[in-house]
Amino acid sequence: MPVNTRGAILRSAPGKYEVVDLVADDPRQGELQVKLAASGLCHSDDHIATGDMRVGHYPFLGGHEGSGVVTAVGPGTPGFTEGDHVVFSFLPGCGRCRYCANGQQYICDSGANLLVGSRWDDAESFRFSTTDGTPVGQMCGLGTFAEVTTVDVRSTVKIPDDIPLDVACLVGCGVGTGWGTAVQAGEVQAGDTVIVMGIGGIGINAVQGAAHAGASHVIAVDPVAFKREKAMELGATHAFGSIEEAAEFGRSVTNGQGADKALVTVGILKGEHVAQAFEAIGKGGRVVITGLGDLTDVGIPINPSMLALFTKEIRGALFGDQNPSADMLKMLRLYQEGKIKLDELITKRYKLDDIQQGYEDMHAGKNIRGVIVYD
Repeated sequence: MPVNTRGAILRSAPGKYEVVDLVADDPRQGELQVKLAASGLCHSDDHIATGDMRVGHYPFLGGHEGSGVVTAVGPGTPGFTEGDHVVFSFLPGCGRCRYCANGQQYICDSGANLLVGSRWDDAESFRFSTTDGTPVGQMCGLGTFAEVTTVDVRSTVKIPDDIPLDVACLVGCGVGTGWGTAVQAGEVQAGDTVIVMGIGGIGINAVQGAAHAGASHVIAVDPVAFKREKAMELGATHAFGSIEEAAEFGRSVTNGQGADKALVTVGILKGEHVAQAFEAIGKGGRVVITGLGDLTDVGIPINPSMLALFTKEIRGALFGDQNPSADMLKMLRLYQEGKIKLDELITKRYKLDDIQQGYEDMHAGKNIRGVIVYD
């Protein structure tokens, strides 16, 4: 039977999350029903609320960084049993498309309906409804801002039972995206000078990744003193309030050349941020863009000739080029070994009814990562 639950939805954008009664359908073949333990308050869900990122269906249930316990398994769905602990991947992985077969699960073809909120294979098929029967979309097919959710197994990774679920949820987006931005997409090498622009839930993990890769200088940039302090605690060697200061320091330790890598992890991306990062790197340097902003914005104010003359590179990264099915488990193993810090990322825990306060705290620069915890 369908399960009555509660969740935070948007009825339109710009808008605010509203906690309402919802109905979660039974899982069908290839699907699971999961009781949520925790959900991270990622900036991407705020981009949905502000309208920077448009979705295809309202009402829309937010949340894409979550963990929980399987409570029901759809018929003919091997590999999962009730009681399994799982973390969600906001990017599905079919394992069969060209990109999955090429080791690029992060751009799997199944992700075409990420912002529609429907099932991956049918843009008209939904698993949530309001109490009056109105279909509800799920952020990235997940909707982790709900006590119970129904999801596709392509978006679900089983994890060891001894890992705390409230910290495990973070590898579903923030940790993997930031770490991968440095290690996989950025290809940070031992001895590199690296600038990380924006120390939120993504940037703090880019700092951890760059430090783990052996960068000589990990330079954190954020106007908020609290975030600079956290960056220094988690691997940064230097921290500055502006990119201009960071770029000048980068040149001072590279014989005037500039940083080897600049990782753009700001909360609201603008073309000028990319240009600033481009100016901060030296010959052969790389800019990696992970932050998001208004999807209608166009233009990066750089001198394009510098791409060739200085062999500079600008590239984007989704989930830090990580393959969720494999790399999320690697992140958790590194956590167990003490090589990635997760507990220290959670600034504050909230109840579902306090979700709006959580996002207000994020905007105020009070949180590295806020997390909703469920009873």
